[in-house]
Amino acid sequence: MSVATLDFPVLRTREEWETGPAPAAICRCQGDVRWAEHLVIIFPLWLGGLPALLRAFFEQLFRPGFAFAGNLAKGGTKLLQGRSARVVVTMGMPAPVYRWFFRAHSLKSLERNVLKFCGISPVKDTIVGMVESGGAERHGRWLVTMRALGRRGC
Repeated sequence: MSVATLDFPVLRTREEWETGPAPAAICRCQGDVRWAEHLVIIFPLWLGGLPALLRAFFEQLFRPGFAFAGNLAKGGTKLLQGRSARVVVTMGMPAPVYRWFFRAHSLKSLERNVLKFCGISPVKDTIVGMVESGGAERHGRWLVTMRALGRRGC
């Protein structure tokens, strides 16, 4: 699914997130996540993090009652256990700069505070740097790499 094509509002209050009804588009996506054994999330790094629309989508998607139940600090339940994920982040800077200098902060936040919080594990990542350079040959090599990961189910 392409998040950009979905119609859903941005959540504005904690109450909306906790007890408001999920929009139809989000319910369909929740059904897809329930069905899936492995999730692949691909996004460009924008201003050091996830694009705002993707963040808004995750806020809608990973609601209480779908992604987790109860207070996890007090014995709640991670409802999305049994699923794995691969997160692919594209960016203009070299991948090692993001990973080592910036410590891949937004990627780690997504992995730890959203996916693993809900029980999705293992979560593996691929960082594709310098996406605007290298031309068709370099892009082709990345596509070959992504296809190989897909065939291996990781």
